[in-house]
Amino acid sequence: MKTVALHNLGCKVNGYEMDVMCQKLQQNGYNIVPFDDIADIYIINTCTVTNIADRKSRQMLHRAKKENPNAIVIAVGCYVETAKDNVSVDDAIDLAVGNNKKGQIVEIIEEFLRQKGLMGDDQKPDKTLDGMSMVDINHTNEYEQMQLGELPDHTRAYIKIQDGCNQFCTYCIIPFARGRVRSRLQGDVMTEIMQLAKEGCKEVVLTGIHIGSYGLDRGGSELLELIKKIHMITGIERIRLGSLEPRIITKEFAEGIAALPKVCPHFHLSLQSGCDATLKRMNRHYDCREFEEGVNMLRRVYDRPAITTDVIVGFPGETEDEFKETVEFLERINFYEMHVFKYSKRHGTVAEKMPDQLTEKEKAARSDVLLEMTKRQSKAYRDTFIDQDEDVLWEDEEETDGISYLVGHTKRYVKVGMPADEAKAKGIKSGDITDVHLGDYINVDTLRTFDNYSMM
Repeated sequence: MKTVALHNLGCKVNGYEMDVMCQKLQQNGYNIVPFDDIADIYIINTCTVTNIADRKSRQMLHRAKKENPNAIVIAVGCYVETAKDNVSVDDAIDLAVGNNKKGQIVEIIEEFLRQKGLMGDDQKPDKTLDGMSMVDINHTNEYEQMQLGELPDHTRAYIKIQDGCNQFCTYCIIPFARGRVRSRLQGDVMTEIMQLAKEGCKEVVLTGIHIGSYGLDRGGSELLELIKKIHMITGIERIRLGSLEPRIITKEFAEGIAALPKVCPHFHLSLQSGCDATLKRMNRHYDCREFEEGVNMLRRVYDRPAITTDVIVGFPGETEDEFKETVEFLERINFYEMHVFKYSKRHGTVAEKMPDQLTEKEKAARSDVLLEMTKRQSKAYRDTFIDQDEDVLWEDEEETDGISYLVGHTKRYVKVGMPADEAKAKGIKSGDITDVHLGDYINVDTLRTFDNYSMM
C-alpha cells in the first residue's frame, strides 16, 4: 500500500477537487498520511492567482522533494497550466497534472508507475505522460465530471457546479488557468447533493470559478433553476451561494431566491473598486450604480442580508481622488465584511504593463484605511443580532480565554459560540441546527448564546 500526502493551495474549487482526489485515492487502496510525514507520493494542488501563489506552489513542491528525495512529487492544477515552461525544467516535479484531469488522478499515477517500472533507475517517464495528464484548457468545452462519494466535513459541503471564466479582467490570470465557462449537468449536481444529504449533510455551498455564468455555455442562465431544484432535496436545510458577479442580481433572481427559505441571506458580491474609472481599467463588466442597485434589491427582499465583497487597493493608475470615491462608496454600501487586497502584479496579465504603478507604501496605507472600515462595519452588523433569536449550524470546538466553545454560524454567517460543557449537557453536537438567543461577544467576531434553545 503506497502512502500519499496531499496539500491544497487556493480557492474553494481547489478544495473540492482535492477532496475528490483524496477519496479516489483511498477507494483504490492508497493510504493518506499528513503532509509532514514521509510519503511515497506527494500531491500539491497548486494555485496561480498571484505571483505569491506561484511562489508558494513552488515552495511546497520543493519541500516535498526535500522531505523524501525518492518520492514521486506531483504538481496539480493552475500553476501547471500557466507555468508549463517552469514545470518542465523543475527537478522537484516528477509528474504534472492539469485542470480537467484531476478526476483521473489514480489512473495517471498508476500509468506513471507502470512506465517507471519499465525504465532504468536513471530514467523517468515524461512529466505529462505524452499528454495523458494534460488537455488544452483554453480550447475545451468539456466539464470534467467529479463527484464526492462521501461527506468530507460533517456540517457543510462545497459543491462545484461550474468551471472556467470568460471575463478576462485585466489583473487576472484565472481564465488562462481554468479555461472558458463550462457548466456541470444539473442532474449530476442533484445526484451528488442527494447522496450527501443521506449522509447527514445539512448545508451545501455552491461554488465554481464564476457561478453567475452557470448555464450560459448551454444558452442561458440556469442558476436560479438549479437552486430551486436543490431546495426540494430532503435533508438539506441550507443553501449558500459562493462568490457572485453583481449582474446576476436582477429583480427576478432576488425575488426568486427570497421565495426559497433554505437559501441563506448571505451574498458575496465581488466589487474590486468603488470607482467607475478604476473598474473600467480592470475590465469589470458593471459600474458602481449597477452594483448598488443589486445590493438594494437584496435588501428589499431580505431583512439584513449579509453582503460581503472583495476590494483591490492600489490598482495601476488609482489616484487619490479615485481612492476617495471608493471609500465613499464603501461607506454608503456598508458591507458586513470586506476582503481587502493590495494590488500585486501578475505576470501575463494586461495590468502588469499598465503605467502609473503605485508603491507598496501607498498600497499599504490605502489597505489600512479599508481594514479599519471593515472592522467597524462588521461589528456594527453583528451588533444588530444581539438579543435576537437565530438558528445556528454547529461546527467545531474552539478555545477562547481558556474556555472551550462549540462554534457555528447563523444563516447570515454570523459566528456564534456556546460553552462546550453546556452544549454537551444539552445534547447539542457538531452538525446540529438549533435555535438560540444571542448575547454579546465572546471575542472580536463571535457572539455568545443565552440559555434557551430548541432543536430543529
